Amino acid sequence: MTRLGLEREIVDRAAYDRTLARFRQAAIRLPTFAELAAPATEAPDADPDAVDVGNLARVHWYNGADRRSLVAVPDHVVLPEALTGVVAPIIVALGNRFPLIRAHKVLAAYACLVPRLVTGQFDPTRHKAIWPSTGNYCRGGVAISRILGCRGVAVLPAGMSAERFDWLASWVRHPEDVIRTPGSESNVKEIYDKCAELARDPTNVVFNQFCEFGNHLAHWSCTGQALERVFEAVRGNSPLQLAAFVSATGSAGTIAAGDHLKERTGCRVTAVEALECPTLLYNGFGEHNIQGIGDKHVPLIHNVMNTDVVVGVSDRGCDALNVLWNDGAGRRWLVDERGMDPDLVEALGDFGLSSICNVLASIKVAKTLGLGAEQAVVTVATDGAEMYRSEAEKAREERFADGFGADEAARVWQQYIGEAGGDHVLVMSEQDRHRIFNLGYFTWVEQQGVSLDDFEARREQGYWQGLRELLAIWDGMIAAFNDATGA
Repeated sequence: MTRLGLEREIVDRAAYDRTLARFRQAAIRLPTFAELAAPATEAPDADPDAVDVGNLARVHWYNGADRRSLVAVPDHVVLPEALTGVVAPIIVALGNRFPLIRAHKVLAAYACLVPRLVTGQFDPTRHKAIWPSTGNYCRGGVAISRILGCRGVAVLPAGMSAERFDWLASWVRHPEDVIRTPGSESNVKEIYDKCAELARDPTNVVFNQFCEFGNHLAHWSCTGQALERVFEAVRGNSPLQLAAFVSATGSAGTIAAGDHLKERTGCRVTAVEALECPTLLYNGFGEHNIQGIGDKHVPLIHNVMNTDVVVGVSDRGCDALNVLWNDGAGRRWLVDERGMDPDLVEALGDFGLSSICNVLASIKVAKTLGLGAEQAVVTVATDGAEMYRSEAEKAREERFADGFGADEAARVWQQYIGEAGGDHVLVMSEQDRHRIFNLGYFTWVEQQGVSLDDFEARREQGYWQGLRELLAIWDGMIAAFNDATGA
C-alpha cells in the first residue's frame, strides 16, 4: 500500500535524515492535522500569496476574508429562498479563504505530501513531487512544494481555464514543470497515463489525489469539523437540523467530510457529478466544463458505501449562473427582482464553477427530499469566480452574444434554479451502492494495479473507521520531526 500513503513508520531513514537537515536549515515547522482542524493561534504575518513558510499554518478553514486573520467560525454564507427557490437554508462554507491558491485543495496537497515526508518516503533533496489534477490540487501541490523547498510538477488537462495556467506560470521555476495532457475536465485517464510514464523515473513521486488516503483523512477531520462548526453557528438555539451534505465528487476528498457529519448528525451524504458525464448515475461518459470535479471513474478514496444520494448537474447551468452571479445587470436583477440583500449578492463572487454546481445540487436535493425551513443543507464553495473569468467571457460570447440584461437574468434563474427538480437524482439503495462501488474495479484493479483485497476491503465501514488512527500516528511523527528540526 506504499503508493496509497498509508505508512505509519519511517521506511527510509537516510531520506528522513536528509529531509530533517533541509528543514532544520530552512526553519520549517509542519503543522499537525489536529492543529489544522482546530487552529489556536494566528499564523505569522506573511503575505498569504507568498512563498512563505508561515502560510503552512494557514492551511485551514478558519482564515478571515483578508486571509490573514483567524476567525472563530469558518466564513460562510446562508443562501436564502430568494436565490435558491427552496425554503431549506443552504449553508455554504467559503474555500477561497485558504492561502496560496484561494481554494481548499491546498489542504489536500499538504495532507498527501507531509505523511510521505515524516515517513521518509519523499526526499526533497532528490525527489520531484508530481501533482495530477484538473486544476486546484496541482496548484496547491506546486505551492506547498515551493514552500518546502522541493520541486513540484503540475499535470493537468490542456482545456482548463486560462487563470489556472497563468497562476502556474507564475509559481513554477521551470516551464516544463507544467504538463498539459489532452482534453479537458473529463479526461482523467489521460492524466493517469502521463503519471505512469513519469513514474518510471524513480526520482518522480506521484501524489495521486484520487487514491491518496491522506486526502480523505484531512477532509474527514479538518473539513468535517469545520463544517460542523459552521452548522452549529447557523443553528444557534433554533430547532434547525442538518438534513444533507452535498459535494461534487472530484477526487472524493471533500466528500469525506460527509462521513464525519453523518456520524455526528445523521445527515445524508450526497455525491454530485456533471450530467454531461454521468458516471455514477448511469455508468455514462462525456465532456463537460464544471472544472474541478473530475469523472469517468470512481476515486479509490470515495467511501461509496456510505453515500446516500447522487445528483447530476448540467454544466450549462453552471456556466450561465457564472455570468448571472458576476454580471452587473445580473446582480441588479437579483436585488431588484428577487429581493436579495446587496451584500449577499456581492458574496456570490466567492463561487466558482464547481461551487455553483454544489449549490444547484443542493437545491435539487432539497426539492427531492422535500426539505422544510428547519432542515438545512451544507455544502462548500471550493474556490471563487476569479478562477473562471475567462470561462464567463466564453459563455457570454456563445450564449449571450446580444448582451446580458434583466430579461436574460430572469431566464437563466428560471431555467436553472426555478425549474430545477428531482430529475437526475438517485436516492441510493444498497444495490445502487454496490453497483457504483463495483464500477471502480476497472480503474483501480485492472488499470492501476491495486490488489483485489485492498480494493474490496473498502466495501466495509470498519475499513474507513480504522484509517482514522493514522491521523494521531502521523501527528505524533510530525511533532517528533518538528522537535528534531528545532523549528
